[in-house]
Amino acid sequence: MKPGPVQPAKAPADTQSFGINYPQAANPRKPGRALVTGASTGIGWETVKQLTEAGWKVLATARREDRLAALAYETGCEAFAADLSEPTHVEALREWALADGGKVDAVVNNAGGALGMDSVLDADPERWQTMYDVNVLGALRVTKAFLPAMLANGGGDVLFVTSIAGHGTYPGGAGYTAAKHAEVMLPETLRLELVGKPVRIIEIAPGLVQTPEFSLNRLGDKSKAEAVYEGVDHPLIGADIARAIVWALSVPPHMNIDSMTIKPVEQASSTLKKRLEH
Repeated sequence: MKPGPVQPAKAPADTQSFGINYPQAANPRKPGRALVTGASTGIGWETVKQLTEAGWKVLATARREDRLAALAYETGCEAFAADLSEPTHVEALREWALADGGKVDAVVNNAGGALGMDSVLDADPERWQTMYDVNVLGALRVTKAFLPAMLANGGGDVLFVTSIAGHGTYPGGAGYTAAKHAEVMLPETLRLELVGKPVRIIEIAPGLVQTPEFSLNRLGDKSKAEAVYEGVDHPLIGADIARAIVWALSVPPHMNIDSMTIKPVEQASSTLKKRLEH
């Protein structure tokens, strides 16, 4: 051959003639009924909004009843107040969601959070325990509560919103990164344990996401929370991660988005950020 421009053909190609036969493209997954935890703010709030807009029936859960009531008014979702650190609350959530033959086709384990920036030497074990409970055991309890019925009903999706903190570390972050590393092991292990079963195990790992409360809850001071996002002009927001969640749940059923890392363009790692050059 010689290098050069190529003109369009006069008829379409039969791509099946290129080599061995292959399946036809599959249709996207149809919207079903999804449970979203940590729905009272940030990524969870935006995920409920975008899932309902995409045609899903959404069950939203969090601790704050007033926020859930507002979210239900705005989106038409069903809401259930629960503290996922309390096993009896998770059981009540399961009974409510599955009552009268109801089924949950997708679980979005989004609830989580960070507390403080302790060094290892100055670590507060109680804060570490709280982060482990919220990020790891909460997701474990919810997954255990809904996975058996999901398997019995022909399958579904279990999605974990983790963090790039589950794939690295940084000074002052050992408590949070330890919890997130542990949480990452849930989808990694479940995917091995459930291979051959019709359940997709998905991880979405966000980087720097500016939400109303994450850094405020972590640092306890508004000015310190706002300073986290200095150094970048365009951090991610909750709606960006929600868009990825909706997409991951909507791809054809034979596709599994094992793990998706999402960072703003201006972030290279947990510790390296730089504004775009203009």
